Amino acid sequence: MNRWRALKYLMSFTIPFLIWKSFGWEEEITFLPLIYAFGIIPIIELILLPDPSNFSSLEVEIVANDSLYNILLYITIPIQYFILWTFLKRVSAGGYYTYELVAYTLSMGIMCGIYGINVAHELGHRKNWYDRAMSKTLLLSSLYMHFYIEHNRGHHKRVATLEDPATSRLGESVYHFWLRSIWFSYWSAWNIEIKRLRNNKQYFISIHNEMITYHLLEITLLVSIYQAFGGLSMLCYLAAAMIGILLLETVNYIEHYGLSRKKSEFVYEPVLHSHSWNSDHILGRLMLFELSRHSDHHYKASKPFQLLNHLDDSPQMPTGYPGMMLLSLIPPLWFYVMEKEIKKKEIQLSKIDKN
Repeated sequence: MNRWRALKYLMSFTIPFLIWKSFGWEEEITFLPLIYAFGIIPIIELILLPDPSNFSSLEVEIVANDSLYNILLYITIPIQYFILWTFLKRVSAGGYYTYELVAYTLSMGIMCGIYGINVAHELGHRKNWYDRAMSKTLLLSSLYMHFYIEHNRGHHKRVATLEDPATSRLGESVYHFWLRSIWFSYWSAWNIEIKRLRNNKQYFISIHNEMITYHLLEITLLVSIYQAFGGLSMLCYLAAAMIGILLLETVNYIEHYGLSRKKSEFVYEPVLHSHSWNSDHILGRLMLFELSRHSDHHYKASKPFQLLNHLDDSPQMPTGYPGMMLLSLIPPLWFYVMEKEIKKKEIQLSKIDKN
């Protein structure tokens, strides 16, 4: 039974299946993938209780050595590029209404966010070169390759501080955060890479500059799409990539909202479990390969997704990631809910400190 527990993550593949099918559908049903991801799943998660259980020490040993978890991640790469090819082919074929084209583009945007960036995020934290290469391959499909630099060498060091573009601040709306995080994360990646080149005594304009390499790869992909599928397909793909980026940044927004590390003189306290919001709601966990167990991820970034634990001293979201993402789009309601959750978190931490 333990050998096949990884198959529960096949739940994540229901989204690309629906998206693939939707490219052959017509009229309002083309919006079904969007309704499923941000309608049906959030409603179910409001009903189902979260599951805070962790593996036993014996189960951890079994799960850690189960290659099936890695295989599930690896097969997302051909799936991502197959869906992208199908999307481009469908757009270039024509014969659809404008609202159907919007539905196709939104669906491709979901793929860019869930697979193109989220799975890339998981693989990008691995130590071996081939996992990292696959991470960059997925990020290419979302035109967000600089995320690999900024997230791994920037965000994880500066999380829950004012120096981190990807940490949302108390009272900041998600719309303001999008602009701030996207812009400053991009320039952060440049600064990190320039510093690395200087330390290694390498030239700025060279094959060693990963930012230049990433941009050349992204431009090559766009030119290839234009040549093979036309201008409209390329524009729709750009729109889908931006949707994927906004999905990522919305996740960034909810993961660390209002949380900050204490600063003593010029040094911040270490990253603690209390510096990330978590959700144990099972559907969101399965769809996003345990991304919602975020505190344990920040505690040890290289820890495989299947081994991430529920932590009692981590602040818990009232529902899963899809629902919280929707809530963040309505700032007054978001602030109202999260003000209560932050107070609850402070009470929880004070009890832990007393014990």
